[in-house]
Amino acid sequence: MDHSNSDETRPIYPVQELSPVVVPLLKGVIYREENPALWNSLLNLQAGIRDYVLVLGLELILDEAEGYAFLRSKVEPDEEIATAVPRLVTRRQLSYPVSLLLALLRKKLAEFDASGTETRMILSRDEVVEMIRIFLPVGSNEVKLIDQVDANLNKIADLGFIRRLRGQKQMIEVRRIIKAFIDAQWLADFDLRLTEYRQHLEPTQEKTNG
Repeated sequence: MDHSNSDETRPIYPVQELSPVVVPLLKGVIYREENPALWNSLLNLQAGIRDYVLVLGLELILDEAEGYAFLRSKVEPDEEIATAVPRLVTRRQLSYPVSLLLALLRKKLAEFDASGTETRMILSRDEVVEMIRIFLPVGSNEVKLIDQVDANLNKIADLGFIRRLRGQKQMIEVRRIIKAFIDAQWLADFDLRLTEYRQHLEPTQEKTNG
């Protein structure tokens, strides 16, 4: 019987070969469309990269179909191990308006994908304002609303879920990586909170209309 370890047959990649790919991953998301050469290196070296970042308590999330890759903190079954490894990829607490806008953009992307017409979803700021208007009291200040939407879009852009089009500041592209962070369960849970929010909003709207 052969007792050889299958790991022994895995190729060993020198650090200097992995670094040009690992360093950009530590900084953020790698997109196939933005850097095809880096993307190809990532695909060729992914086994070595997975082993390398595992030592740092991270795991490589790679979606070849959608064309993006990023690192996230690995969840260990042993809580003591999990707390002993510092988080290199921090979690951010999102405000309710940002969470709401993220959920609406994610739903819009699901509807967009179902239509199957295009691969890039482009929205104008006015379209985003209309998406969120129904969740606000009737008669909300228009200028204040636009400023708030712009501020929230900037935060979402900083998180990497959207990007503003060059030369068209009023247009945004929803990045497909949003699908990796907002799954069906997250949306379902958020739907429950939206229902509660709407119920809380109705008396306010009735009072305003009255």
